[in-house]
Amino acid sequence: MDKRDEQGKIWMDGRFVDWKDATIHVMSHVVHYGTSVFEGMRCYKTPKGPSIFRLRDHIRRLFDSAKIYRMPIPYSQEEVVEACKETIRINKLESAYVRPIAFRGYNSLGVDPSKCPVQMVIGALNWGKYLGDEGVNKGVDVRIASWSRMAPNTMPTMAKAGANYMNSQLIKMEAMADGYAEGIGLDVSGLVSEGSGENIFVIRDGVLYTPTLYSSILPGLTRNCIFSIAKEFDLPVVETKINREMLYIADEIFFTGSAAEVTPIRSVDRIPIGSGTRGPITEKIQKRFFEYVNGDREDIYGWHEIIGQDV
Repeated sequence: MDKRDEQGKIWMDGRFVDWKDATIHVMSHVVHYGTSVFEGMRCYKTPKGPSIFRLRDHIRRLFDSAKIYRMPIPYSQEEVVEACKETIRINKLESAYVRPIAFRGYNSLGVDPSKCPVQMVIGALNWGKYLGDEGVNKGVDVRIASWSRMAPNTMPTMAKAGANYMNSQLIKMEAMADGYAEGIGLDVSGLVSEGSGENIFVIRDGVLYTPTLYSSILPGLTRNCIFSIAKEFDLPVVETKINREMLYIADEIFFTGSAAEVTPIRSVDRIPIGSGTRGPITEKIQKRFFEYVNGDREDIYGWHEIIGQDV
Protein backbone atom coordinates (compact mmCIF):
# COMPACT_ATOMS: atom_id res chain seq x y z
CA MET A 1 0.00 0.00 0.00
CA ASP A 2 1.28 3.45 -0.92
CA LYS A 3 1.97 5.49 2.22
CA ARG A 4 0.29 8.50 0.59
CA ASP A 5 -3.02 6.64 0.64
CA GLU A 6 -2.92 6.36 4.42
CA GLN A 7 -3.17 10.14 4.70
CA GLY A 8 -6.47 10.18 2.85
CA LYS A 9 -10.15 9.65 3.54
CA ILE A 10 -12.44 6.69 2.90
CA TRP A 11 -16.18 6.92 2.28
CA MET A 12 -17.77 4.54 4.78
CA ASP A 13 -21.50 4.05 5.19
CA GLY A 14 -22.36 7.53 3.98
CA ARG A 15 -19.60 9.60 5.58
CA PHE A 16 -15.89 10.19 5.17
CA VAL A 17 -13.51 8.89 7.81
CA ASP A 18 -9.74 8.93 8.13
CA TRP A 19 -7.99 5.98 6.47
CA LYS A 20 -6.91 4.53 9.83
CA ASP A 21 -10.45 4.72 11.23
CA ALA A 22 -12.12 2.77 8.39
CA THR A 23 -12.46 -0.45 10.38
CA ILE A 24 -14.99 -3.21 11.00
CA HIS A 25 -15.47 -5.78 13.77
CA VAL A 26 -13.50 -9.01 13.45
CA MET A 27 -16.72 -10.97 13.92
CA SER A 28 -18.34 -9.35 10.89
CA HIS A 29 -19.90 -11.89 8.54
CA VAL A 30 -17.65 -10.89 5.63
CA VAL A 31 -14.50 -11.78 7.55
CA HIS A 32 -15.63 -15.36 8.03
CA TYR A 33 -17.53 -16.10 4.82
CA GLY A 34 -16.28 -13.67 2.17
CA THR A 35 -19.74 -12.12 1.79
CA SER A 36 -18.79 -9.08 -0.28
CA VAL A 37 -19.23 -7.74 -3.80
CA PHE A 38 -16.93 -5.09 -5.18
CA GLU A 39 -15.64 -3.17 -8.18
CA GLY A 40 -12.24 -1.91 -9.25
CA MET A 41 -12.01 1.04 -11.61
CA ARG A 42 -9.45 3.58 -12.63
CA CYS A 43 -9.60 7.33 -12.42
CA TYR A 44 -7.43 8.84 -15.16
CA LYS A 45 -5.83 12.26 -15.42
CA THR A 46 -7.32 13.76 -18.59
CA PRO A 47 -7.15 17.21 -20.22
CA LYS A 48 -10.65 17.87 -18.84
CA GLY A 49 -9.70 16.84 -15.31
CA PRO A 50 -9.82 13.58 -13.35
CA SER A 51 -12.24 11.05 -14.82
CA ILE A 52 -13.41 7.67 -13.54
CA PHE A 53 -13.53 5.41 -16.57
CA ARG A 54 -16.90 3.73 -17.11
CA LEU A 55 -17.99 4.63 -13.59
CA ARG A 56 -21.72 4.11 -14.10
CA ASP A 57 -21.19 0.76 -15.81
CA HIS A 58 -19.04 -0.40 -12.91
CA ILE A 59 -21.65 0.65 -10.36
CA ARG A 60 -24.39 -1.07 -12.33
CA ARG A 61 -22.32 -4.27 -12.27
CA LEU A 62 -21.78 -3.83 -8.52
CA PHE A 63 -25.54 -3.74 -8.00
CA ASP A 64 -25.98 -6.72 -10.34
CA SER A 65 -23.48 -8.70 -8.25
CA ALA A 66 -25.28 -7.72 -5.07
CA LYS A 67 -28.63 -8.79 -6.53
CA ILE A 68 -27.25 -12.19 -7.49
CA TYR A 69 -26.08 -12.67 -3.90
CA ARG A 70 -29.34 -11.33 -2.40
CA MET A 71 -27.46 -8.43 -0.84
CA PRO A 72 -29.59 -5.24 -0.83
CA ILE A 73 -27.26 -2.23 -0.98
CA PRO A 74 -28.76 0.56 1.20
CA TYR A 75 -27.95 3.28 -1.34
CA SER A 76 -29.09 4.02 -4.87
CA GLN A 77 -26.77 3.60 -7.82
CA GLU A 78 -26.69 7.37 -8.27
CA GLU A 79 -25.71 7.88 -4.62
CA VAL A 80 -22.81 5.46 -5.03
CA VAL A 81 -21.73 7.15 -8.27
CA GLU A 82 -21.62 10.52 -6.53
CA ALA A 83 -19.82 9.05 -3.52
CA CYS A 84 -17.11 7.65 -5.81
CA LYS A 85 -16.64 11.05 -7.41
CA GLU A 86 -16.54 12.79 -4.04
CA THR A 87 -13.92 10.31 -2.82
CA ILE A 88 -11.64 11.50 -5.63
CA ARG A 89 -12.40 15.13 -4.85
CA ILE A 90 -11.85 14.99 -1.09
CA ASN A 91 -8.55 13.19 -1.55
CA LYS A 92 -7.47 15.66 -4.25
CA LEU A 93 -6.42 12.88 -6.61
CA GLU A 94 -5.65 13.38 -10.29
CA SER A 95 -5.50 9.63 -10.95
CA ALA A 96 -6.31 6.64 -8.77
CA TYR A 97 -7.64 3.14 -8.47
CA VAL A 98 -11.15 3.25 -6.98
CA ARG A 99 -12.55 0.38 -4.91
CA PRO A 100 -16.24 0.41 -3.91
CA ILE A 101 -17.23 -2.64 -1.86
CA ALA A 102 -20.48 -3.77 -0.24
CA PHE A 103 -20.33 -6.44 2.44
CA ARG A 104 -22.24 -8.16 5.21
CA GLY A 105 -21.31 -6.66 8.55
CA TYR A 106 -21.65 -7.52 12.24
CA ASN A 107 -24.72 -9.26 13.69
CA SER A 108 -24.74 -13.05 13.52
CA LEU A 109 -22.25 -15.71 12.55
CA GLY A 110 -24.44 -18.35 10.98
CA VAL A 111 -24.13 -19.17 7.30
CA ASP A 112 -27.43 -17.33 6.71
CA PRO A 113 -26.32 -13.69 6.26
CA SER A 114 -29.78 -12.11 6.17
CA LYS A 115 -29.60 -10.58 9.67
CA CYS A 116 -26.23 -8.96 9.01
CA PRO A 117 -26.37 -5.35 7.77
CA VAL A 118 -25.04 -4.55 4.31
CA GLN A 119 -22.29 -1.96 4.66
CA MET A 120 -20.65 0.09 1.92
CA VAL A 121 -17.12 1.44 1.63
CA ILE A 122 -15.31 3.38 -1.12
CA GLY A 123 -11.56 3.86 -1.13
CA ALA A 124 -9.22 5.43 -3.69
CA LEU A 125 -5.53 4.73 -3.88
CA ASN A 126 -2.43 5.36 -5.93
CA TRP A 127 -1.71 2.33 -8.11
CA GLY A 128 0.53 1.88 -11.13
CA LYS A 129 0.43 -0.70 -13.91
CA TYR A 130 -1.00 -3.91 -12.45
CA LEU A 131 1.37 -6.22 -14.34
CA GLY A 132 4.21 -3.70 -14.52
CA ASP A 133 5.36 -1.12 -17.07
CA GLU A 134 7.53 -3.68 -18.85
CA GLY A 135 4.58 -6.05 -19.07
CA VAL A 136 2.45 -3.42 -20.79
CA ASN A 137 5.18 -2.70 -23.36
CA LYS A 138 6.77 -6.10 -23.92
CA GLY A 139 4.30 -8.63 -22.57
CA VAL A 140 4.17 -11.02 -19.63
CA ASP A 141 4.91 -14.70 -19.15
CA VAL A 142 1.94 -16.78 -17.99
CA ARG A 143 1.13 -20.40 -17.26
CA ILE A 144 -1.97 -22.54 -17.39
CA ALA A 145 -3.14 -22.95 -13.83
CA SER A 146 -3.67 -26.33 -12.22
CA TRP A 147 -6.71 -24.76 -10.53
CA SER A 148 -9.87 -24.56 -12.65
CA ARG A 149 -12.37 -21.73 -12.61
CA MET A 150 -15.63 -22.36 -10.81
CA ALA A 151 -18.27 -24.41 -12.56
CA PRO A 152 -21.33 -22.29 -13.42
CA ASN A 153 -23.59 -24.20 -11.03
CA THR A 154 -21.25 -23.82 -8.04
CA MET A 155 -20.65 -20.08 -7.66
CA PRO A 156 -21.94 -17.30 -9.94
CA THR A 157 -18.91 -16.11 -11.91
CA MET A 158 -20.88 -13.21 -13.39
CA ALA A 159 -20.85 -11.69 -9.89
CA LYS A 160 -17.69 -9.88 -8.81
CA ALA A 161 -17.74 -11.35 -5.31
CA GLY A 162 -14.99 -11.50 -2.72
CA ALA A 163 -15.41 -15.24 -2.15
CA ASN A 164 -14.83 -15.93 -5.86
CA TYR A 165 -11.37 -14.44 -5.57
CA MET A 166 -10.11 -17.21 -3.32
CA ASN A 167 -9.98 -19.17 -6.58
CA SER A 168 -8.17 -16.25 -8.22
CA GLN A 169 -5.63 -16.13 -5.40
CA LEU A 170 -4.75 -19.79 -5.90
CA ILE A 171 -4.21 -19.20 -9.62
CA LYS A 172 -2.11 -16.08 -9.01
CA MET A 173 0.06 -17.46 -6.19
CA GLU A 174 0.77 -20.69 -8.06
CA ALA A 175 1.88 -18.73 -11.12
CA MET A 176 4.12 -16.38 -9.18
CA ALA A 177 5.67 -19.22 -7.17
CA ASP A 178 6.72 -20.78 -10.48
CA GLY A 179 8.19 -17.55 -11.84
CA TYR A 180 5.29 -16.38 -14.01
CA ALA A 181 3.51 -13.03 -13.84
CA GLU A 182 0.02 -14.53 -14.07
CA GLY A 183 -1.98 -17.71 -14.55
CA ILE A 184 -4.79 -18.65 -16.91
CA GLY A 185 -7.63 -20.70 -15.48
CA LEU A 186 -9.52 -23.28 -17.51
CA ASP A 187 -13.24 -23.85 -17.06
CA VAL A 188 -14.86 -27.07 -15.86
CA SER A 189 -14.65 -28.47 -19.42
CA GLY A 190 -10.92 -27.79 -19.71
CA LEU A 191 -11.41 -24.82 -22.05
CA VAL A 192 -9.83 -21.39 -21.65
CA SER A 193 -11.65 -19.16 -19.16
CA GLU A 194 -9.68 -16.13 -17.92
CA GLY A 195 -6.74 -14.99 -15.82
CA SER A 196 -6.89 -14.57 -12.07
CA GLY A 197 -8.31 -11.08 -12.59
CA GLU A 198 -8.32 -10.49 -16.34
CA ASN A 199 -10.24 -11.45 -19.46
CA ILE A 200 -8.26 -12.81 -22.40
CA PHE A 201 -8.15 -12.27 -26.16
CA VAL A 202 -6.43 -14.58 -28.64
CA ILE A 203 -5.47 -13.35 -32.12
CA ARG A 204 -5.03 -15.70 -35.08
CA ASP A 205 -4.92 -14.57 -38.72
CA GLY A 206 -6.29 -11.13 -37.85
CA VAL A 207 -9.33 -12.44 -35.92
CA LEU A 208 -9.81 -11.77 -32.20
CA TYR A 209 -11.19 -14.70 -30.21
CA THR A 210 -12.38 -14.43 -26.62
CA PRO A 211 -14.17 -16.89 -24.31
CA THR A 212 -17.95 -16.64 -24.04
CA LEU A 213 -19.82 -15.50 -20.95
CA TYR A 214 -20.66 -19.15 -20.24
CA SER A 215 -16.95 -19.97 -19.94
CA SER A 216 -16.97 -19.02 -16.23
CA ILE A 217 -15.73 -15.49 -16.90
CA LEU A 218 -16.59 -12.13 -15.42
CA PRO A 219 -18.21 -9.88 -18.06
CA GLY A 220 -15.36 -7.38 -18.12
CA LEU A 221 -15.92 -3.75 -18.99
CA THR A 222 -12.48 -3.39 -20.56
CA ARG A 223 -13.32 -6.54 -22.54
CA ASN A 224 -16.41 -4.71 -23.73
CA CYS A 225 -14.28 -1.70 -24.73
CA ILE A 226 -12.14 -3.94 -26.93
CA PHE A 227 -15.25 -5.00 -28.89
CA SER A 228 -15.82 -1.35 -29.80
CA ILE A 229 -12.16 -0.58 -30.53
CA ALA A 230 -11.75 -3.68 -32.71
CA LYS A 231 -14.72 -2.56 -34.78
CA GLU A 232 -12.97 0.76 -35.43
CA PHE A 233 -10.13 -1.19 -37.07
CA ASP A 234 -12.49 -3.60 -38.89
CA LEU A 235 -11.11 -6.47 -36.81
CA PRO A 236 -13.61 -9.30 -36.30
CA VAL A 237 -14.22 -10.45 -32.72
CA VAL A 238 -15.55 -13.95 -32.10
CA GLU A 239 -16.87 -15.05 -28.72
CA THR A 240 -16.29 -18.79 -28.67
CA LYS A 241 -14.95 -21.80 -26.84
CA ILE A 242 -11.14 -21.77 -26.89
CA ASN A 243 -8.99 -24.88 -26.54
CA ARG A 244 -5.85 -24.66 -24.44
CA GLU A 245 -3.62 -25.52 -27.40
CA MET A 246 -5.01 -22.57 -29.36
CA LEU A 247 -3.05 -20.35 -26.98
CA TYR A 248 0.23 -21.97 -28.02
CA ILE A 249 -0.31 -21.39 -31.75
CA ALA A 250 -1.80 -17.90 -31.44
CA ASP A 251 -0.22 -15.00 -33.30
CA GLU A 252 -0.87 -12.71 -30.33
CA ILE A 253 -2.62 -12.85 -26.94
CA PHE A 254 -3.49 -10.09 -24.51
CA PHE A 255 -5.19 -9.64 -21.15
CA THR A 256 -7.80 -6.97 -20.43
CA GLY A 257 -9.14 -5.59 -17.17
CA SER A 258 -9.62 -2.35 -15.26
CA ALA A 259 -6.41 -3.07 -13.34
CA ALA A 260 -4.46 -4.81 -16.14
CA GLU A 261 -5.85 -2.43 -18.82
CA VAL A 262 -4.47 -4.01 -22.05
CA THR A 263 -1.44 -6.19 -21.30
CA PRO A 264 0.23 -8.40 -23.94
CA ILE A 265 1.14 -12.03 -23.21
CA ARG A 266 4.52 -13.00 -24.62
CA SER A 267 4.59 -16.66 -23.58
CA VAL A 268 2.31 -19.38 -22.23
CA ASP A 269 3.91 -22.31 -20.39
CA ARG A 270 7.30 -21.05 -21.70
CA ILE A 271 6.08 -21.33 -25.31
CA PRO A 272 6.67 -17.97 -27.08
CA ILE A 273 3.56 -16.37 -28.56
CA GLY A 274 4.19 -15.04 -32.06
CA SER A 275 7.52 -13.19 -32.00
CA GLY A 276 7.70 -13.46 -28.21
CA THR A 277 6.82 -9.83 -27.60
CA ARG A 278 3.88 -7.45 -28.05
CA GLY A 279 2.31 -8.04 -31.47
CA PRO A 280 1.22 -5.36 -33.96
CA ILE A 281 -2.55 -5.80 -33.52
CA THR A 282 -2.26 -5.78 -29.74
CA GLU A 283 -0.12 -2.65 -29.94
CA LYS A 284 -2.67 -0.92 -32.18
CA ILE A 285 -5.59 -1.81 -29.88
CA GLN A 286 -3.59 -0.91 -26.80
CA LYS A 287 -2.62 2.49 -28.21
CA ARG A 288 -6.23 3.31 -29.09
CA PHE A 289 -7.44 2.17 -25.66
CA PHE A 290 -4.96 4.46 -23.87
CA GLU A 291 -5.96 7.34 -26.14
CA TYR A 292 -9.51 6.92 -24.90
CA VAL A 293 -8.77 6.45 -21.21
CA ASN A 294 -6.28 9.33 -21.09
CA GLY A 295 -8.74 11.65 -22.80
CA ASP A 296 -6.58 12.15 -25.90
CA ARG A 297 -9.36 10.97 -28.22
CA GLU A 298 -12.96 12.15 -28.38
CA ASP A 299 -15.13 10.11 -26.02
CA ILE A 300 -17.64 8.93 -28.61
CA TYR A 301 -18.89 6.11 -26.37
CA GLY A 302 -19.59 8.11 -23.21
CA TRP A 303 -17.05 6.12 -21.21
CA HIS A 304 -15.71 9.01 -19.12
CA GLU A 305 -17.18 10.50 -15.94
CA ILE A 306 -15.35 13.80 -15.57
CA ILE A 307 -14.97 14.95 -11.97
CA GLY A 308 -15.04 18.71 -11.49
CA GLN A 309 -12.53 19.82 -8.88
CA ASP A 310 -9.38 21.81 -8.30
CA VAL A 311 -6.50 19.43 -7.65
